[in-house]
Amino acid sequence: MNTSRACSFLLIISTAILRWSVAVYGQQPQPTGRAFLEQKADRVIRLPGQPFVSFKQYAGYVTVNETHGRALFYWFFEAEESPEKKPLLLWLNGGPGCSSIGYGGMEELGPFVAQNDTLKLRLNTHAWNRAANLLFLESPVGVGFSYTNTSSDIKQLGDKVTAQDSYTFLLKWFRRFPQYKSHKFYIAGESYAGHYVPQLADLILEKNKTISDEDRINFKGIMIGNALLDDAADQTGMIDYAWDHAVISDRVYDAVKSKCNFNDSRSSNACDGALEDYFDVYKIIDMYSLYAPSCVDTTPNSTRRPHIHGKVSPYTFSKNKAWHVKPTGYDPCQSQYTESYMNRPNVQAALHANTTKIPYPWAHCSGAITYWNDAPDSVLPVIKRLVAGGIRVWVFSGDTDGRIPVTSTRLSLKKLGLNIVEDWSPWYTRSQVGGWTMTYDGLTFVTIRGAGHQVPTFKPKEALQLIKHFLSNKKLPSAPY
Repeated sequence: MNTSRACSFLLIISTAILRWSVAVYGQQPQPTGRAFLEQKADRVIRLPGQPFVSFKQYAGYVTVNETHGRALFYWFFEAEESPEKKPLLLWLNGGPGCSSIGYGGMEELGPFVAQNDTLKLRLNTHAWNRAANLLFLESPVGVGFSYTNTSSDIKQLGDKVTAQDSYTFLLKWFRRFPQYKSHKFYIAGESYAGHYVPQLADLILEKNKTISDEDRINFKGIMIGNALLDDAADQTGMIDYAWDHAVISDRVYDAVKSKCNFNDSRSSNACDGALEDYFDVYKIIDMYSLYAPSCVDTTPNSTRRPHIHGKVSPYTFSKNKAWHVKPTGYDPCQSQYTESYMNRPNVQAALHANTTKIPYPWAHCSGAITYWNDAPDSVLPVIKRLVAGGIRVWVFSGDTDGRIPVTSTRLSLKKLGLNIVEDWSPWYTRSQVGGWTMTYDGLTFVTIRGAGHQVPTFKPKEALQLIKHFLSNKKLPSAPY
């Protein structure tokens, strides 16, 4: 038996033993062999300034292309309780070029949040590892701590490369963590992850049809929030939302409406000029959360991310530099605390990060990625395929976000042409209305009342309630309780 066949045979046997052990004993045995050694190397014992926790955490690199030396960085948290019984959830942020660890991991739904002056961590009492085993990935290469030894790779980035490398990462990660191979697997994300998540899901769904049993992923569903879905609908919705929420004047609204055709990606000079006036307003208020304060303690690169050229969706809006302002969150200076913490050498050492000494500091959004090669004008056809394939699809929207507002999402979902199973109705967090739901045939839409672009940051309790119901495939409460 050659080495390749021997490895495949051992992987099949070990997977079978894991599944049998879970079925008989209700728990997972510890991995052995290479997986045991790799997990041991990635185990994060304790971070600087970290409060004590009972759950395990791991961080490190998975090489997705040996020839080019492309490696993606991950951070994984086991569920607070009974990780052997909980599903596995991958979280992705967008950009393109922004860190899922910086936003999702450290400021939204991860278990730790960097504090202001002490550079210590505090616990997030509504972290999503209360509901699932939680995996964060910095993708593509060039984002955060993820890197490549082949500089030309950075110039080849786009939606397709991102999906393929993320899929390769998952295959290798499951080999490193075989005890999670049998778990139900879900993907969630926000913003430009409206592209990342469905495209990765679509790739998994297709590969699962032909791939060997030992590499088949137990994939069940996706959930995307304030997500870029369809250029024409998204851009139309942004303008309508700004006017309806008293952000722009009638003059600016009428100028954009008369001079811009968002069904055509080739915008005119007249349209670009009208959009300049639209974006001017968001220089003085937070586009990502209309009613949140702005950070007055600004530092270099604290409020902007690089202007990425190329085929970035939505094409018309992304040509304007103001589109590339990055979110700040409920504490408008939180991103500064996170960047200070993640750039500490002892933090990077504890995370097994930056092992190749990347020649630039860690940042929420990559300064290395300046060009994007491909992005579809709409991911709605992908959403349709996922629904047809029996994949659970939930879409959620914080309703104070001006960046990809609820108006845009509703217009996008309407284009899908799905039958309505249950019309617009409220859902509750105890005695208060948490938002509204719309149930389609194969898709659930949820709004979160009073939340900005980063829903878990603004409404952490409601966001945890949302993910718990999504994972259990249960309707949100339709009456006070």
